Amino acid sequence: MYASFFGLEHPPFSIAPDPRYLFMSERHREALAHLLYGLEAGGGFVLLTGEIGTGKTTVCRCFLEQIPAHCNVAYIFNPKLTVQELLRSICDEFGVQHAPAVPGSETIKDCIDPLNAFLLDSYAKGRNNVLIIDEAQNLAPDVLEQLRLLTNLETSERKLLQIVLIGQPELRTMIADPAMEQLAQRVIARYHLNALSVDETRQYVAHRLSVAGLKGPSPFGPKALQRVHALAGGVPRRINLLCDRALLGAYSAGSREVSDTVVRQAAREVFDVASAPKAAGNATLTSRVLWPVGMLALALIAGGAGWALRGGTAPSGGAAPAVVETPASAALPPASSASSASHAAMASPHATVASPVLPAASAAVEAAQDAADSMTLPQFLQAQSADDGFAAWKVLAANWNIQLTGKSADPCPALAREGLQCYRNRRAGLALVKQLNRPVLLTLLSGDAQQPSTVSVVLQGLNEEKAWLEGANGSRLEIPVNELAAMWHGEITTLWRAPKALAGNSDISGNAAAVEWLDEQLERALGPAAKDAAKSTAGKSVATRRARIRQFQLNQGLTPDGQAGPLTLMLLNRAAGVTEPRLRTGA
Repeated sequence: MYASFFGLEHPPFSIAPDPRYLFMSERHREALAHLLYGLEAGGGFVLLTGEIGTGKTTVCRCFLEQIPAHCNVAYIFNPKLTVQELLRSICDEFGVQHAPAVPGSETIKDCIDPLNAFLLDSYAKGRNNVLIIDEAQNLAPDVLEQLRLLTNLETSERKLLQIVLIGQPELRTMIADPAMEQLAQRVIARYHLNALSVDETRQYVAHRLSVAGLKGPSPFGPKALQRVHALAGGVPRRINLLCDRALLGAYSAGSREVSDTVVRQAAREVFDVASAPKAAGNATLTSRVLWPVGMLALALIAGGAGWALRGGTAPSGGAAPAVVETPASAALPPASSASSASHAAMASPHATVASPVLPAASAAVEAAQDAADSMTLPQFLQAQSADDGFAAWKVLAANWNIQLTGKSADPCPALAREGLQCYRNRRAGLALVKQLNRPVLLTLLSGDAQQPSTVSVVLQGLNEEKAWLEGANGSRLEIPVNELAAMWHGEITTLWRAPKALAGNSDISGNAAAVEWLDEQLERALGPAAKDAAKSTAGKSVATRRARIRQFQLNQGLTPDGQAGPLTLMLLNRAAGVTEPRLRTGA
């Protein structure tokens, strides 16, 4: 339902075990390593335990794919069996023929004897035999004892059967029972799979969105991802359920960003109220109004009329255009056709950059600012409608201590001469804005649905509840985030400081100085491990660099494409401590 709205090709958070979405965290790799070690250890039991939904089946599937060709495998997925039923199932899985010595009354011996003969024959042919039992916490004590007896089938050199038990934490308790001491002593490897950490949760969500076709920034911002981790407990299956419902909630509200409020509401619906922390008694306007309004919007969208509420036109049936990182120094056309026409009509040939002029801290200026801060929304929009949009560019540049003079349809070339690059995105969300954490120029739609007009303003501050805008002639406005979302359809422009080595050149790979700068920033952001990895893969610098970029992107919640585009470079700047303007988060 929501996939095309977010620019996705497939639903990213299905709980079906789709191999395309395989995500192996460090602890999943450790679990797999224990299973593979047990495979080569010469028989006995290997235990893999973990809470429901932590990825035990995922690890098991990887294990099955990596089992050598010389191994015979029997897989039991329903262990609620009697001893005789289990033995028959094992024989059937290995393809061992068995028949009752006395017709109509098959005994344990009728299965054990042919199974033993099969195992000996396999050993003589140089083949190993592995029995995997999933959901092993459901095994009855007498069945566990029979499994222990199966490990008595051995030669003078090794045991003939390797048994892997996969189950929930209760399995560890069962094995620890004094009555199971003999079995416990035959466990040669064991691993308990814990839930994902916060960082792994962020990487997991980014991975699934990337596989589903996401080309731009994640709809889940840092705060929303922290909430997802807290409410899902780092359990992948719960993360899938929660993220799926949260995306549906954001879609129903017409928002391309999944907010903390939406995640909490989704948790209440998916996990029940007791599983999610209740909102504070003084609920914000967003938490009290946005969700019911969103559900109404969903119903209207289903009827083909939802977008009329926002003064727009219904979206096309195809998928939303993918968001891609533009070249670092590209000067794109203005964001909207309406604003383009306005800029072209008023533009002079060039914009010039002058030294910064700081306002005097006088009582008159403070009074004017107080008056500006008390403007109503209609007054604020009216103040912008008389301007061609260049005033917003001046406000944006002033954040970087740059004064624009004259007028230009596109001030980016003038700003580039001062070491600043423009970044534009037409389908951004608040999650991306928060991630960039810098003032951005927004294109808002005002007026009625029949004759909408565009105005350009600068977002100077943002938190979960409020946004602070600044526009022409010092006009300012504090506005609830949901009101901003109703007027803003995703167009942003912002600035970032490119390294000197990259000035005038968007292609890092063809610039030795820029490559050196990139490697230094990655090393600083990823730590000494990045430098060690580079040394261990001498002669593969390009592949190593791409791997390090992907790791940094995963850490930052970006789509891990391995390309050093503007989003990646901006976040590298921030990680490196480059001084840049930041969004305010409070009054």
